[in-house]
Amino acid sequence: MAVTVETLEKLERKITLTLPVGVIQTEVDSRLRKLARTVKMDGFRPGKVPMNVVAQRYGYSVHYEVMNDKVGEAFATAANEAKLRVAGQPKISENETAPEGQMAFDAIFEVFPEVKIADLAGAEVEKLTADVTEEAIDKTIEILRKQRRTFAQRAQDAAAQDTDRVTVDFEGKIDGETFAGGKASDFQFILGDGQMLKEFEDATRGMKFGESKTFPLAFPADYHGKDVAGKTADFMVTLKKLEAANLPEVNADLAKSLGIAEGTVEALRADIRKNLEREVKHRLLARNKQAAMDALVAKAELDLPKSSVQAELDRMVESARADLKQRGIKDADKAPIPDDIFRPQAERRVRLGLVVAELVRSNDLAAKPEQIKAHVEELAASYEKPADVIRWYYGDNRRMAEVEAVVIENNVTEFILGKAKVSDKAVSFDELMGQN
Repeated sequence: MAVTVETLEKLERKITLTLPVGVIQTEVDSRLRKLARTVKMDGFRPGKVPMNVVAQRYGYSVHYEVMNDKVGEAFATAANEAKLRVAGQPKISENETAPEGQMAFDAIFEVFPEVKIADLAGAEVEKLTADVTEEAIDKTIEILRKQRRTFAQRAQDAAAQDTDRVTVDFEGKIDGETFAGGKASDFQFILGDGQMLKEFEDATRGMKFGESKTFPLAFPADYHGKDVAGKTADFMVTLKKLEAANLPEVNADLAKSLGIAEGTVEALRADIRKNLEREVKHRLLARNKQAAMDALVAKAELDLPKSSVQAELDRMVESARADLKQRGIKDADKAPIPDDIFRPQAERRVRLGLVVAELVRSNDLAAKPEQIKAHVEELAASYEKPADVIRWYYGDNRRMAEVEAVVIENNVTEFILGKAKVSDKAVSFDELMGQN
């Protein structure tokens, strides 16, 4: 059949659908007859309810279902006939101009856009590189030593210094009144670790056992406790216990305690290097993938389907609500979250998704089975029992779909980097690790 498609605005289209009234009524009668065979109603035996009674009780809902089904089928057939790629759900309304014996409906919907990607040879991408240095390994060992440190009582006349563990009582007041969270007994923290505000650490540093001190503390304007943010409190702190930190030596015992079978410092450093190199690889991949995708989007021209953007906005708002709920926020499902705050991000996600899909389609960049297998094996390699992890991935279609999506992104990234003007930029290990 010939389908007339009317363009309303950019990606918005309209199709008028017509359905014979007789076809609708025939399907309604058929469904009511099937229903009559199983429906239970007071005063009648199962299967013996008269048709007129069934029609009176269920006729409206069955008619509504049939209309939905038939209009949906007619729309799908018409869209397929017109070779349209429909984005989102159509808005369907009844058209009063149908000829006798017919019902007409207007379906207004959006189509996916034509995506035009300019020559990627003109794109510029800055590709980051980074190395795992001996200094990075040293810093990691220091972190591991700190995690295994022990503490011993210091001399009575010793003064508190960085790396000491102090136990204090404190009380803070604002305008003479104690505030929530401003008082504690036997509170422990490591001096110099940044757990406390700088003024508190500065006041505690140099104190001796049994000593008390008062000092002013100005809370930052962006402090997480809103009641005290931007205000100045008067604190009194008393040092009740002072302990020095003892870090384990870097030797065979430390290596063994960290699960190194060979039990040597050399094997420990080699294991740390391997783990750091894996982390560096992942972070570089993520950063360079982002740079490649930015370059791709900049070279693309397309209109965004409003329905796709709205669907993405709805997902992001729902995710924000779930996050609030997880944090214990009361009535998180009713919290007012304006979707406009997510709109730029939602539009970017939709734009990137459409552009990537077009690049994959036009350049055969879909994930191949051997690529998926290799990626799963790489993910499993860092675990104690890789075979179990591989089975875990292959046992769930959703997990495998996530792996496939990552492989496609990697294919797209490599394709872009192979076409664009790429300039390498070396960054330090610390700089790379400092940016998540």
